[in-house]
Amino acid sequence: MSHFDSTPYSIIWLAEEIQHELDIQGTEKEEIELFCDREYYEKYPEELLYYTHPEEIQQKMKDAVMALNKAYVYAQRLDKYLGGDDGPESFLKRLKEELDGLVPG
Repeated sequence: MSHFDSTPYSIIWLAEEIQHELDIQGTEKEEIELFCDREYYEKYPEELLYYTHPEEIQQKMKDAVMALNKAYVYAQRLDKYLGGDDGPESFLKRLKEELDGLVPG
């Protein structure tokens, strides 16, 4: 039974979107995303690639992904607990296991 509806999944979706933004940096854009003519891209070849964020911003994005992943674990585990799927002991055990399993990006 779900207590929070889709809230945990909204949190993890946001974390995945930020991670995706990090992952595509410096890679070629898909053709569908190119709106200018060939001459423009000859003049501005960097526009063929996804933007690469400054290192400090990348680190903040990584921090955000980790924080959102933690928030997801808490929301998901509390959802199971408040929905009656977990008791106090299993809630605490699973919460610890899942938080310990998170790997910084």
